[in-house]
Parts: sequence; structure tokens; C-alpha cells
Amino acid sequence: MKTTTVGIDLAKNVFQVCALNRAGKVVSNQAVKRAALTETVAQLQPSLIAMESCAGAHHWGRTFQMLGHKVILVPPQHVKPFVRGGKSDPRDALAICEAARRPGLHPVPIKPLAQQDLQSLHRVRQQQVQHSTGIANQIRGIAHEYGVCFPVGLKRLCREVPYALEDADNGLTGAARELLARRFIDLLAIREEIERTSQRIVALAEGLPPWPRLMKLHGFGVMVTSSYLASIGDGRQFKRGRQVAAWLGLVPRQHGSGGKMRLHGMTKSGDRYLRTMMLHGARAAICWSRDRDTPLARWINPIVERRGFNKAVVALANKNARIAWNIVANGAHYDPGKAFGSA
Repeated sequence: MKTTTVGIDLAKNVFQVCALNRAGKVVSNQAVKRAALTETVAQLQPSLIAMESCAGAHHWGRTFQMLGHKVILVPPQHVKPFVRGGKSDPRDALAICEAARRPGLHPVPIKPLAQQDLQSLHRVRQQQVQHSTGIANQIRGIAHEYGVCFPVGLKRLCREVPYALEDADNGLTGAARELLARRFIDLLAIREEIERTSQRIVALAEGLPPWPRLMKLHGFGVMVTSSYLASIGDGRQFKRGRQVAAWLGLVPRQHGSGGKMRLHGMTKSGDRYLRTMMLHGARAAICWSRDRDTPLARWINPIVERRGFNKAVVALANKNARIAWNIVANGAHYDPGKAFGSA
């Protein structure tokens, strides 16, 4: 019978390929080695191919699309309820098929190569920043054990460490000075790597059409804009801006029972890195808006007074996520007066 749905359980070397017919009956469920996977899928009639959104999924998704198939990536949490019995590759592949056939499924969009390049650079930069912070904290901790304290801030740390190493009257021993000097060299090197990675991110993101329009948003700098484009892409997977804000976890968590609905803190779902970047950007925009007479200031400053600074940060990040989606998905232009009710 004709195959209509194919579920592939991805792996490094051996993949499990499960095929269903129109009635939902299993036609085949076999293991395929990596070298033979593309040829195996190429021999299938045009079908719906489903895979879990995991490592390598975007690569295989692009490959199978070039072979004429419709490809969807299923979030792993939507597959788990369909796994029957103990865990095994054939059961996982069958569960992927069944999850893909469910109505109302929201698949993960397949990233184009340019978007994946941009996201990969952001992941590298994120790790570099974490490494830099770890080295800086280690320098502070070691020096503190010898009675030497450095001022707050990375720039001031980099400025003060050379003076501390040259000061013969402080409590640093020879071994401690040598250790701190090596760590300081490592810190300077990783800061240079961060700068080079940031320049590559900007060079890649500047070529994307929404870039100049997104950069006009308050709270959208270079890193926020590029990380937004790396995660959202063209935004067509969302029907409206509210879905973007909910996907990023910038909405209250709802809990209802017995006809009573209560709202709690942020859900904090979705892309944690992008949410963090947008909150940082919103925080900077609110600080900039103090004592100013702009549409943004007239909208956000009363919220700060009524609800407090942190809730105002989340409110602006939520609004920015929705405005940015309209810019990316619909080609709109940023109008502060219209966006903040002062048109």
C-alpha cells in the first residue's frame, strides 16, 4: 500500500525508519545505516516525513526537502505520550509517526543554512562569555584569599589586575602572582575571541532584510536583533505576535480550577537565551527612558511607578517581541507613536 507518513528516529549511525499507510497501519519499520539513509528516503514516494527536533534534524530536514518530501520536526515533548511500552527505536519511530498525524500539532520550522550559521555563532559566543565570566570570578576569588580585592566590573578588573601584579607590598606570593598572570592572559584572550565572534555575527546578520528595521526598536541592539533573527527566522510559524511572546515565556503562568483563574509569574518557556537577551535590552531601554518625553517613556514610566521596575521590564520585552514579529513576518516598519499609543 502507498506510504503516506514516515517517522525517522534520528541517531548518529543507525536510524529507525517507520512507514505508515493512509489508514495508519505500519508498512515497514526497519533500521537503516547513516550512509544508506538518503538513498532509502529517495526511493520513497513523496510523503510526510516526521522527525524529532533534535541534533541533526535541520540537516536531514533540508536534505529530505530537496528530495521532494514534506518534512516536519516534532517537538520531543509531543512524541513522548505516544510511546507504548518500554523504550526502543522501533517504538520511538512509530510514536513520531503517530504524533505527526495529530491535528493541531505545532512543528518546529526547519532552519535555512544562513539562520543556522547565525544561531551557531550565538551559541559559541554564549559559551565564550560564560568562560570569560568564570575566569574573571576565579581571578577575583584567588586574589581575595590573599587580601587583594578588585572593583566591580570587567573593565575595571582588567585595568586593576596589572597594578596588583606589580605591587610588591600587597599579600600576593610569587606563586599566586604567576597563577593570576596566566589567568589574566587567558581572560584577555577569551575577550578577544568574543569580540571576533561578535563581529562575525554582525557581518552575517546585516545581510538579512529585517535587520535595519529591527535595529530601530528601543531595546534591540546588535546582539538582541541578531539572536531574534537566529531563533525566529521569518516568523511564519506564528500566526500573531502574542504567540511569539508566549513562546518566549514572557507571559503569566495560568492556573485555573473550579472556575477560578489565577495568574502567576512568567512561564519562562521557550528559548532561554533569547528571552534573557530581550530582557537585558528592555532593561536598558527603560533606563534610557527615564526623564525623557518620548512615546516609549510616556508608556513605560507609569508602568514602572505602578508595578515596579522588574514587571515593567517584562512588559516591554513582551511588547518588543510582538512588534519585532510584525516587522519580520509582515515587513512592517517601527513607529514608536503607533506602538505605544501616541499616534
